[in-house]
Amino acid sequence: MMNTVDVLEAFKPYRGDALVVPGRGGRHWVPMTDNEGLDAPMGDPAMGGHAGFGFGLALARPERKVILFDSEGDILMSLGMMVTIAEQKPLNFYHFLLDNECYATTGGQPVPNAKNVDYAAIAKGAGYPKALAYTEIEDLKNDLPGILENPGPIFVALKVYPEVQNEAIGSRRPWQTRTRTEVIQDLRGEFGPA
Repeated sequence: MMNTVDVLEAFKPYRGDALVVPGRGGRHWVPMTDNEGLDAPMGDPAMGGHAGFGFGLALARPERKVILFDSEGDILMSLGMMVTIAEQKPLNFYHFLLDNECYATTGGQPVPNAKNVDYAAIAKGAGYPKALAYTEIEDLKNDLPGILENPGPIFVALKVYPEVQNEAIGSRRPWQTRTRTEVIQDLRGEFGPA
C-alpha cells in the first residue's frame, strides 16, 4: 500500500498545465500545488460528486488534461459516472482512485467487501479503454509518465493507507484555502467562458 501524499508527490512533476481535481487527496494537494489557479478542490462534503465534476471539466476543456483523484466511497456513490465517462471517451481524462478501504472522512467505517473489490475490473467492465491497478509506489512511479502520455480516459486504482478523521467535520482544521465559489471564479479567470 501507499501513502496518499507520496502518490501526489510522484504525480506533481508530471502535472504540467493539467487541471487537477484533488478529491480525497485535497488536504495534501492544496499545500503542495504550484498552480492553485488550475486546481479544483471541492472539499470533503462533495462525496460522490468528484467524478461528475472532473468529467464536466474534461468535456468543457478538451485541450487540457484533467486529473481526478477520486475515492472508492465516491465511486460507489456514483457508479453511473464510470459508464458515462467510458461512453463519452474524453481523451483528456485521467481517473485516479485512492482506495483506502474505508470511509476515512466520516470516521473510518469499512467499505463493504473492500479487500475483494477490483475497481480496475469495474472500470474496464464499464468501458474504460485502459484500467490499471497499483499497490506499490515504485511501480506507480515507473509507469506514471507513460500513463499520462497516453490518451484517456484512463482509470488507475491505487491502494493507499487510510487516514481516518474522527473529529466532527465542523471542528476539523480546514485545509481548503478557497471556497467553491472562488475555485470556480479562478477557473473562469484562467480560461474565460467555455
